[in-house]
Amino acid sequence: MRRTLQQALFCSLPALLWSSVRLYSGPTLKSYSRHIRRSSQALPPQTGGATRDYLAEYRYDSAEAAHTEKYLWPYVVSLCAELGARRVIDIGCGNGALCRELANRGYEVVGCEPSADGVRLARSAAPELVFHQIGVDDDPSQVGDESFDVVIATEVIEHLVRPRNLLRFAKKVIRPGGHLVISTPFHGYLKNLALALTNKWDSHLTPLWDGGHIKLWSHKTLSQLLKEGGFRLVRFIGAGRIPLLWKSMIMVAQKPEEPGQ
Repeated sequence: MRRTLQQALFCSLPALLWSSVRLYSGPTLKSYSRHIRRSSQALPPQTGGATRDYLAEYRYDSAEAAHTEKYLWPYVVSLCAELGARRVIDIGCGNGALCRELANRGYEVVGCEPSADGVRLARSAAPELVFHQIGVDDDPSQVGDESFDVVIATEVIEHLVRPRNLLRFAKKVIRPGGHLVISTPFHGYLKNLALALTNKWDSHLTPLWDGGHIKLWSHKTLSQLLKEGGFRLVRFIGAGRIPLLWKSMIMVAQKPEEPGQ
């Protein structure tokens, strides 16, 4: 079966190469530059308290919506409505742009972000909302135990040294029966092959990006992490671009109604 698939791939290689040259990956460093500053010099080490997750290294310049607005936000907004959410928390909310969008749609929203620049911009753009300068390595009780219907974490987990802490944090703040909506850049066999054949790995996963992506997730690995974290996977969505070359994947997982389920 695998050999047959490989033969089919090589037969369609010209078309694959042509499409993947233009569609191979998500945004480059240049496309992020309006929102996030990166320094060529090493950042000073964190001091005091728990070691922070890597999102703390971000330096936000703008309160504008990120590139994910076009291809991720419609799914997130739709899912919040579909899941009957009232209270929503955005983990790794950045500059608060998605929080503002959800608040405008009537949801009670709280944002969590370890970056001081991100929280400053978020509070400035939406002083009526609550933003906590904390990351997934911190104590989640600061935002309210088991009090949220939906937890959102868009394009966060690929930046984390300790991704299980995101699941730990989320499980503490989601009510029993509530949901986690998590997104991350998609990686599967065809997309990885396209990246390799077009020699785009250096630009797709650049080591020159301070605070950049440090983990690649597939449907299999993220599903396993969610299961380990005590969640039940209920839905998978491929977002952006074309099937199997998606920019990102969205997984919706549910916290059990009762402990031990």
